[in-house]
Amino acid sequence: MPSRIERLQQQFDQLKIDAFLVSSNGNLQYLTGMDDLAGAGYLLVLAHDTYLITDARYQTAFAKEYEHDHLVITRDYLAAVCELIAQTNTGVMGFEETLPYADYSYLDEYLVSDLVALSNVVEALRVVKSAAEIAKLRAAAQLADSGFGYVTSIVRPGMRECDVSNLLDAFMRSRGASGPSFTTIVLGGARAALPHGVASNAHLTAGHLVTLDFGYFLDGYTSDMTRTFALGTPDAKLKTAYEAVQAAQQAVVTQVRPGAVSADLDAVGREMLTTAGYGPAFNHGMGHGIGLEIHEAPLISTNSSATLVSDSVVTVEPGVYFPGLGGIRIEDDVLVTATGHERLTQATHDLVIL
Repeated sequence: MPSRIERLQQQFDQLKIDAFLVSSNGNLQYLTGMDDLAGAGYLLVLAHDTYLITDARYQTAFAKEYEHDHLVITRDYLAAVCELIAQTNTGVMGFEETLPYADYSYLDEYLVSDLVALSNVVEALRVVKSAAEIAKLRAAAQLADSGFGYVTSIVRPGMRECDVSNLLDAFMRSRGASGPSFTTIVLGGARAALPHGVASNAHLTAGHLVTLDFGYFLDGYTSDMTRTFALGTPDAKLKTAYEAVQAAQQAVVTQVRPGAVSADLDAVGREMLTTAGYGPAFNHGMGHGIGLEIHEAPLISTNSSATLVSDSVVTVEPGVYFPGLGGIRIEDDVLVTATGHERLTQATHDLVIL
């Protein structure tokens, strides 16, 4: 089976390039197998060679993976790229379109080859997960389930949102997580109407809904799960809305399979919420891929033409939000299998009332 770098090289003819410069953290991690480069360098992939360009802080870490002449240790990364391109007589170098403008400007000035900005080259390779990657994502999802169970066992009215977030963080780390993949969302009462609000010093109050959205890295791969629960009996309007979101989420998950079109999946849940009277209250996409990063391809939204493929993992996360009152979101991680799907996060979808 071709390696990840070989799969990238096999695309060069179709892309009409002779080399590809990798700069983004997630793609560097995917291709090198190391997660500690932290943006300090580049991976230059030629048709038959690969050069890792970094500095002395990472020399020991990468020495076993790269031959001496393919591990370039320098503090002037871009100058090394230009030198290698000149030495190898490379004709066209592709680069990630997310490359900072200052770096592009340098390459445009000093590189002897032509430059071509390309999007989603390595990202497309990352959509299909290997068996080892799926096992890690499944383990991360199982840990997320445990995290939700822990929160519902300790949360009480009067606790601050940040208290819940901090306790969850300690729990997840104590069970092997290396850290969160995004800032944990804990929102109570009217603050839950903020889809991407973050935990604050606000106190949780009896009778309010609480939205908990969190993701943690375990062995390099992340989960992403949202649950909304109640501290006592919630407002009747919110309880009814919860049932609508729950039904919409289940309907979308049921349709997850190879060949499903992202926009069609979005439409399934969005139309159900619109019919129920909540159309304007659903103001974001239906989901996204996860893996080494919290947001990967494919995007599941009305604006996406992506088609789901087997062995990819996506989230399904409809939500509705009512300014001044609260909000509801339910999110699961779902594996696309050869014949359908497997829901990786298994925590209950019924409204938990504490």
